[in-house]
Amino acid sequence: MQGAIKVIRSRGNLLSHAVLSHIRLSVTKSPDLLRPVGLLSLRFFDSSAATSGAKLEETGFESTTIADILKAKGKGADGSWLWCTTEDTVYEAVKSMTQNNVGALVVVKPGEVKSLAGIITERDYLRKIIVQGRSSKSTKVGDIMTEENKLITVTPDTKVLQAMQLMTDKRIRHIPVVDGEGMAGMVSIGDVVRAVVSEHREELNRLNAYIQGGY
Repeated sequence: MQGAIKVIRSRGNLLSHAVLSHIRLSVTKSPDLLRPVGLLSLRFFDSSAATSGAKLEETGFESTTIADILKAKGKGADGSWLWCTTEDTVYEAVKSMTQNNVGALVVVKPGEVKSLAGIITERDYLRKIIVQGRSSKSTKVGDIMTEENKLITVTPDTKVLQAMQLMTDKRIRHIPVVDGEGMAGMVSIGDVVRAVVSEHREELNRLNAYIQGGY
């Protein structure tokens, strides 16, 4: 995953620098090229040569946030807001994960859906139930979950590549999203990777269209 992040960053930087060089060269030869043609053109250049490069860099790669992922997923899709309570049995939690094809659930306090208590994952089930020979039907989620004070979280404003780096460094596959009011959802490493790939595919298309005169 570290290698993938480096490749994504390096390719993005190479493309951005290439287009910036193309812009600066074009501006030197013909300042009129900086005249905005439409709304989309504002994404790449300003009204002067001095700010055109900065504008591209500010609005180019690495702009997608966790909020964008949650918005795209919706609260009812792919585990963005699947949860259980500390009083549920581990069996009930694992059953919910299986039915919804997800690898983790947010754990909340009974009667307080936005109050984050922890997280339970497939890894918790394997290590703390199966390996130890405990019963999933008699063990409560609160007994094996990763508690709130040990959780690694992100906010809706966190950049997607920052979240990917954090998940890679900490070797976690799911990360809760919290805002000022409490739980806002959860994203997986799969969500993050798909968002990064999508962002760079769109950016490549925009850069290609610009170079070929589409802007």
